[in-house]
This record gives sequence, C-alpha cells and structure tokens, in this order.
Amino acid sequence: MDDITDSSKRLNGALHVPVLVIIEPHLLPRTCILNVLRRELADFEILDMATVRGLDCMSARDIRLVLLSIADKPIGDPSVEDDLAFVAEYCPNAAVAILSNHDDEPTAQAAMQRGVRGFLPTSLPIEVVIAGLRLVLVGGVYRPLPVAEMNRMPGFDPPDARGLASAYLMNEAARAVIDRSDLTPREQHVLAELELGLPNKLIAAKLKLSESTVKMHIQHIMRKCAAHNRTEAVLRWRGRSLAQNRDHDPGAAPMPET
Repeated sequence: MDDITDSSKRLNGALHVPVLVIIEPHLLPRTCILNVLRRELADFEILDMATVRGLDCMSARDIRLVLLSIADKPIGDPSVEDDLAFVAEYCPNAAVAILSNHDDEPTAQAAMQRGVRGFLPTSLPIEVVIAGLRLVLVGGVYRPLPVAEMNRMPGFDPPDARGLASAYLMNEAARAVIDRSDLTPREQHVLAELELGLPNKLIAAKLKLSESTVKMHIQHIMRKCAAHNRTEAVLRWRGRSLAQNRDHDPGAAPMPET
C-alpha cells in the first residue's frame, strides 16, 4: 500500500514539473539540443519528440514552451502552419519558439505575426539561443534584431571590434588599471555575456537577474576597467586575458610594437 502511495505522489509531482518540449524530426540534432537544454535549464523537464503529434497525449502536463524546428521550411509552409495550429490546440498555455535555418528579416517577422514568442536561427551561438529561451520562459519575446535596429537600441553596444583588442595591450597604463579591476564573480558572468553582444534584457534573463541589477554590474565593470562604454570594457578585458595567456606561455612571440 505504501509503495502505491509513494508512486502516486511521484506521479503527481511529475505532472506539476514545468515542461519544455523539443520537436525535431532528426534524431542527432534532437539529442544534441536535448542534452544542452537539460544541462542549462535544470528546473524544467525537457522532453523530445519527432513530430507535434506526440503532444496529443500530454494534456495533463504543465508545458511552458514548445521549441519547434522547421529547418529550411518557410513560416508560411502549410506543414508549418498545421504544426503551429496543432501546438495551439493541444498546448494553449505554452509559448512557442521556432528553430529555423533562415535568419532573414521577413522570416522573423512572419513568425512573430503568427504568435511565435521566440525566433531562433540556427546561425546563432548556443549561448544566445539559451538566453533567448530563458527570456521566452519568463514571459518575454526573443528575435534577433536587424543590424540597423541593434545600432539604435539604447544600451546596446555590440563588441564587434575584436581586432582592436591588441591595441590595448600597447597601453601600459590601461593594462595597469585592468589588472587592478578585481571583478566579482557576478561581474565576470555579466562581462562574459557582454562579450557575446547580448542586450541587458537577455543578460538579465540568462543570469536570472533584474535589468536594473545588470545595469549596475555593467556600470561597476566599466568603472573598474576605466572604460567609457561597454565595447571598451570588453576590449580591455580581452586585452588583459591575451596578456595573461602570453605571460603564461614562455614560447609565445612578443607583441609587435606600433
């Protein structure tokens, strides 16, 4: 009798665990995505299936998000439309994110117009995909912005000048400031997301912080690195990392003078 009671409790507990469902027809990519998400989103039960038809037997589960892979299909493809309709019918409370091989603006807009909460091109780094999913899971909407909109977005300063990092190694005064920066572990986490070019909202979702807390950490990072903006802070940090790696590698060639 006790065994039956325990099993019933475990079953009831499982039914209330929030669920994220991956729908990908091909086994290899589905397994890879499954393994990553189980590691990164440990608070969710991650389930996988080849087609949306598997959702018809999950009405009792608390499905929070359905990640639908459409590969090369356009959003307007009849099969994609049918899949979205099926998800809406059987998981009315779940958000939907699309994983697409396309990363063009018309495809992103078409997805948003159909109520998709996350548009994730396969060209994105995995860190950005995870951050986007976190944002959708907390009620937000994620889609890559067009480059023009990124440049106009307040507080977004993408560190695209990777080649300039070595210039900071030539400035000994700057290096001295960076070496004394002493970033806290949380500031280092925020800085790592800045290196990916993520805006504050995505950093907050990924690190489970408020946007105001993220802004505060960024201000601290900029002050400690004696930087005037986010890009400069990232470049100086990269410069310090390059310098440390070079100092730890006796065989490394010296940096050329400019």
